[in-house]
Amino acid sequence: MASPNHSRISVVRGDITEQSVDAIVNAANTSLLGGGGVDGAIHRKGGKSILEECRRLRAGHYGKGLPVGNAVATTAGRLPARWVVHTVGPVHSATEDRSALLASCYGESLRVAHELGAESIAFPAISAGTYGWPIEDAARIAAWAVHSAQLRVPEIRMVLFDDTALRAFKAAFGPR
Repeated sequence: MASPNHSRISVVRGDITEQSVDAIVNAANTSLLGGGGVDGAIHRKGGKSILEECRRLRAGHYGKGLPVGNAVATTAGRLPARWVVHTVGPVHSATEDRSALLASCYGESLRVAHELGAESIAFPAISAGTYGWPIEDAARIAAWAVHSAQLRVPEIRMVLFDDTALRAFKAAFGPR
C-alpha cells in the first residue's frame, strides 16, 4: 500500500463506469441531477439510487446546487465502485483564469475519497468535454493538482475516453 504522501498513479484508456475502484469521480453539473457525457453515463449505469441521493443532497445542504470546485459523495448504485464523488468543473473561459477551480475539483475529490476511507479512485478528464477545457491544459492542471494534493488515496487512476485525452494525460503525468 502507498504511504499517505505517495499514491500509485496510472493513466489508462477506458470507460470510467466500468472501473472497479472504491470511488469513481463524476464530472457533474451544479444541479447534481444528471446530464450529458460522464455525468449522464454514471447516472444511467449506476441507476436510480444515485439520483435519489443527489435529490436528497439538493433538498438539504446543497439546495442551490453543488458549487464549482467542490465535491460530495453518494452511493455508486450498480457501478463496480462503493461511491461516486461528484465534482463540478468550471466551464473553460478564454478571458478568465479558472484553473484554480479545476484544480480544486481534483483536490476536493481526493479529500472526500480520503475521508470515506477509499483505497482507490478513478478520475475522468474533468471539464475537458462539454465544458470546453483544452485537453493538454486540463491534463497539466490535473497532474499538478493530484501531485500537490494534501490528502491522498493509495491508488489514483486517470481514465480517459479517447486516444487524444490519453496522450495528453500520459504526457502531463509523465514518468515519476
